[in-house]
Amino acid sequence: MHGLVNRAIERFVRDTYGRDVWIETIRRLDLGYTEFEAMMTYEPQVTKKVLTALGQRLDKAVPDLLEDIGTYMISHPNIEAPRRLLRFGGVDFVDFLHSLDDLPERARLAVADLDLPLLELRDHGEGSYSLNVGLSEHHDLRLGHVVMGVLRAMADDYGALVFLEHRGASAGREVILIRLLETAFASGRSFELGAGGLAG
Repeated sequence: MHGLVNRAIERFVRDTYGRDVWIETIRRLDLGYTEFEAMMTYEPQVTKKVLTALGQRLDKAVPDLLEDIGTYMISHPNIEAPRRLLRFGGVDFVDFLHSLDDLPERARLAVADLDLPLLELRDHGEGSYSLNVGLSEHHDLRLGHVVMGVLRAMADDYGALVFLEHRGASAGREVILIRLLETAFASGRSFELGAGGLAG
C-alpha cells in the first residue's frame, strides 16, 4: 500500500480526533513506528490492521471510517492537494464526474507508483449515474467508501446537491449510484489555479 494512503489515514485521525488518539491506537499494534512516510510502500495488511484498530477505538464501522477519510481528504484545510487535483477535472460537478475515468492516470503523473482503483462512470441520463470502482490487483482493501466520501465532499465543493448510494461489490468492482438533484444548489467553495503538490 502506498504510503500516501496510510499517511492520509494518520492525518485524518490526528486532525479530527487528536494526536493522542492516533498514538494510543498505533502503539497497541506494535508496528515499531507511530508515523507513516508518504513516499514509502507498506504491506496491505498494515493498512487493514490500522483501520480495524481505529474502528474499534472510535466505535465506527470501517466503511463509515473510510467515507470520513474520503471527505476529510477534500474538505480539510490541512490537506489541499487532493482537492486541487480533482478540481482540475471540470468547471462543475457534471464535468468532474466525467473526468473520473482519467483520474488514476492523472494521479500517476504526480506520483508514478500510486495505485488508485480504476474508475468507470456510466451516464444513465436525467442526472442518474453509476460509478464502478475497480478492485486493486495488488491488495484487497476496498476503497469504494473512500470514493463515496470524496464524491460527497466534491459535491459540496461545487455546490451541487447529490444522492449517493454504495451498492456493494461484485464482479471485481464496487458500485456507487449517483443521483444529481441540482447542479447549483449552493455557492460552493472558491477555487484558483496555482501550485500544489499531491502529497499535501
